[in-house]
Amino acid sequence: MAIMEAPTNTPVWVDESRCKACDVCVSVCPAGVLAMRPEPTSTLGAMIQIVAHESCIGCNDCELACPDFAIFVADKKEFKFAKLADEAKERGEAIKKNNYRVLDA
Repeated sequence: MAIMEAPTNTPVWVDESRCKACDVCVSVCPAGVLAMRPEPTSTLGAMIQIVAHESCIGCNDCELACPDFAIFVADKKEFKFAKLADEAKERGEAIKKNNYRVLDA
């Protein structure tokens, strides 16, 4: 298996081929960076989506919680992460209350 190369200037990314849409990563993200989008071709009818990459605080909770090693967070030595803002906390709570789904605009 090939080693996945980190995208340039990206704090968090997903290997969708490994993701089983369990939404564990979304449930642990304190900054509302992740959500589940509808995906009819997925077994569970959803797929992970990065909805606010600019809000990633680099906590690594999503990467550590993923049972399938499908989500990755950049190294703090190579990327300057955001600070946890009130807006990000509110978005995270709203996503959780929305059953981990992408929020309507």
